[in-house]
Amino acid sequence: MKTRAALATFALALAATPALASLELATKSGCTACHAVDKKIVGPAYKEVAAKYKGDAKAEAMLVDKVKKGGVGVWGQVPMPPNAQVNDADVKALVKWILSIK
Repeated sequence: MKTRAALATFALALAATPALASLELATKSGCTACHAVDKKIVGPAYKEVAAKYKGDAKAEAMLVDKVKKGGVGVWGQVPMPPNAQVNDADVKALVKWILSIK
């Protein structure tokens, strides 16, 4: 019986890991200084970004580029600085996670 409970707990932990890991990655990368999942801080909420680009096949590549190089004008006149210090694999993982948020 204890084995089943342990397996169930492990399965639940694995199911939650991608979202948690991505939020942790966003925090570690400095993204959460300006963005939150569900509210605007300096930049838009991740949920707003996901909604804006839902169904856009080109969004992932465009957002990866924007995160790396920075930008201004899409969400107002406050610029997003370049994030060249975040490695490409982490940027791609973050963008995929953001676009998956509902």
